[in-house]
Amino acid sequence: MAKITFVNHDGTERTVEAKNGMSVMEAAVNNSIPGIDADCGGACACATCHVYVEDAFLAKAGEQQEMEKSMLDFAENVQPNSRLSCQIKVSDALDGMRVTTPESQH
Repeated sequence: MAKITFVNHDGTERTVEAKNGMSVMEAAVNNSIPGIDADCGGACACATCHVYVEDAFLAKAGEQQEMEKSMLDFAENVQPNSRLSCQIKVSDALDGMRVTTPESQH
């Protein structure tokens, strides 16, 4: 289990516990985190779960696959630390991770 902190674009923070194996998007949806719409339900087909991953956790979050890279082309305000939260699997290594939702998703 890992504690993940979701940071709203205005600085509001909320930390939730997520079970290993679930996606960061599932943790957000299960806890009603604003800015994570997850319209496609985690199928990597909509980019409505776009987040910015804190630099210290980028490597731990895993590598982007081609489908994720393609979907990020549809997201607004993409940065080098942009990820789709549906593609990040929770593990003990992510305990303490902070992700920020883009302003365009609020």
